[in-house]
Amino acid sequence: MIWILSELKKGDIIMALNLDVLLINIVISTIISAPALWLVGRAIVGGEKAKFLDAVWIAALGTVIGTVFGVYFTGIIAAVIQFIIWLALVRHFFDATWSQALITAILNVVVWIIITFILSLIGLAIFRFI
Repeated sequence: MIWILSELKKGDIIMALNLDVLLINIVISTIISAPALWLVGRAIVGGEKAKFLDAVWIAALGTVIGTVFGVYFTGIIAAVIQFIIWLALVRHFFDATWSQALITAILNVVVWIIITFILSLIGLAIFRFI
């Protein structure tokens, strides 16, 4: 395992970022969220602006930035800043307005919930017969 430790002073809490886990998180998050983000982006901003490779970049960069930012900051302020970063990524890569980025983010969460529910049902059905 590869770890990155922040600079420590006396009395500091050790904060570490496991790079192996980050890489796995990036790959899985990108595989699952990029297609959903691409479909929602095509519906909101149009097919000529929302390219699949852009959705992959949004998912990968959003995961990296969110994970690194989440290691060093916690709480509601951190969540708000991470959400703004995601909106900025959607706005930049999909060439969207802030309102289109917000709608895209909200619909992406709804699609994520639906996909998670369907995959859960498939998993339950598979493991029920094993």
